[in-house]
Amino acid sequence: MLYAVVRLRGRVDVRPEVRHTLRLLRLNRLNHCVVVPANEYYKGMLKVVKDYVAWGEISEDMLTLLLKRRGRLEGGKRLTEEYLRENTPFKSFEELAKALIDGKITMKELMKYKIKPIFRLHPPRKGHRGIKKSFSMGGELGYHGNKINELLYKMR
Repeated sequence: MLYAVVRLRGRVDVRPEVRHTLRLLRLNRLNHCVVVPANEYYKGMLKVVKDYVAWGEISEDMLTLLLKRRGRLEGGKRLTEEYLRENTPFKSFEELAKALIDGKITMKELMKYKIKPIFRLHPPRKGHRGIKKSFSMGGELGYHGNKINELLYKMR
């Protein structure tokens, strides 16, 4: 299982330990998204940055869509199926997404194929529900569960 983590709040007045954890997660800018394994190490990191990010379990379909639309190579070039066929053991975005979900490969291991481990997203269409409240209180911050796919779809 993988978590999609999206940074929703900026850099002003961020405590040093939160700033360091965001840097470790590669969430250096607003609306950046990373995909991380759902293990205790990352859960602890997410607990530290819960007031700055939204996260939840990403579906295979949404991961495929993110790879198609927002996947980038070093140098800012788009990730294409032709590139996947020629330079990686994967033949399509769907096959790559399935391998990531099943844990056969990690986003960090994709860096050796020159694929960037982050996705730069748009601000959400129709806006956020609020970036000062947690998801359970009607905002966008914190743990979303499977509803993170709806937020990612709005930010595609």
